[in-house]
Amino acid sequence: MHMTIADAQELTRGVVRGCTDLRDIDIVIAPPFTALAIAEQETHGSPVQLGAQNIYWEESGAFTGEISPDMIKDAGCTYAIVAHSERRQLFGETDKSANRKVLAALTHGLTPILCVGETDAERDRGVTFVVVDRQIKEALKDVTASQLETIVIAYEPIWAIGTGRTATPAQAEEVHQSIRGQLAKLSSPEAAAKVRILYGGSVKPDNVDDLMAEVDIDGALVGGASLKVESFNRICGFERRS
Repeated sequence: MHMTIADAQELTRGVVRGCTDLRDIDIVIAPPFTALAIAEQETHGSPVQLGAQNIYWEESGAFTGEISPDMIKDAGCTYAIVAHSERRQLFGETDKSANRKVLAALTHGLTPILCVGETDAERDRGVTFVVVDRQIKEALKDVTASQLETIVIAYEPIWAIGTGRTATPAQAEEVHQSIRGQLAKLSSPEAAAKVRILYGGSVKPDNVDDLMAEVDIDGALVGGASLKVESFNRICGFERRS
């Protein structure tokens, strides 16, 4: 919940300018709903795509404050974030509602970015893999093998966001590897290999290169660092290592 329409327009312009030559990665921005229209104008014809910060599973009706899949598509979005950690913690979203949103996004031709991750208490209890495996299994119920290949997963270790605790690239890779293994069980190793798994724990310009060097980290879900053109563009242009 940042920025006026004018602020979002300026930021989007800067992102588009900085990412024009980055053709080998997918770049998605997810501004507030109020700024989607202006962001669509600024990104039109560029490599930068639009995503919605949330989505509802019904097509229309008396659901005040919610945004339907068709409304999101009409605004120019091709992606929709589902069950972000803040939605889970602050607004009571569950694995069941995440599943309904994932299926709605897929049905309407949107790519869901499904967020999963454990709290600090769950990490301290040593149940990280149990929690993340459950979130993956329940949120992807009734998703077909072909649909699975198009989904994006974002691992957000909630304990490493704004707490002063930092997840190392090795810790992130360990969970990403487990997620890919869980996806292989739900479908096949071939399908799991095609799923893009993002890391979303305080990604910044000074740690993105090390994170992206890990085998199973395919990208980043960027929070605070996306609010400044220079830092976001630096993350998009991360240093590739062999």
